[in-house]
Amino acid sequence: MQTMVKKKKQTHGDVTTVMIDGIPITPFEEDPTFTALRTRLVEINKTPGVIGYILRNTTSAVIDLKNQEKLQDYAILSAQGIETGQELSELFDLGKVENVLIEGKDIKIVCTATGENRINIFMEKDVDQASIIERLSS
Repeated sequence: MQTMVKKKKQTHGDVTTVMIDGIPITPFEEDPTFTALRTRLVEINKTPGVIGYILRNTTSAVIDLKNQEKLQDYAILSAQGIETGQELSELFDLGKVENVLIEGKDIKIVCTATGENRINIFMEKDVDQASIIERLSS
């Protein structure tokens, strides 16, 4: 005789999807920080001169770029930004890296981390990155 065991599904309560400018944002109980960051990034992305962002952690990623043709280039660059900054900080004994700014001829990228979440914000060179970072952390 064979017995079948049913696994109990664990539920974490009701999940509500919030719409911000037509973009569905579903809160994740496992990582409320990710959801809060995503909500802030949607607002920051409306800033003139902001080109887009990549938000990722170990289980999720959100990419919102106005120029989809550059997606692969930006993804590769953003994956290395904060890690390279941390390696250089260790090499030169500079302490904890809070933000990394990468500036090119026309574009700059702010790379930062909040816990397990990695954030990369792409913007035109004349955008004030300090105000963007402040809005992100508020």
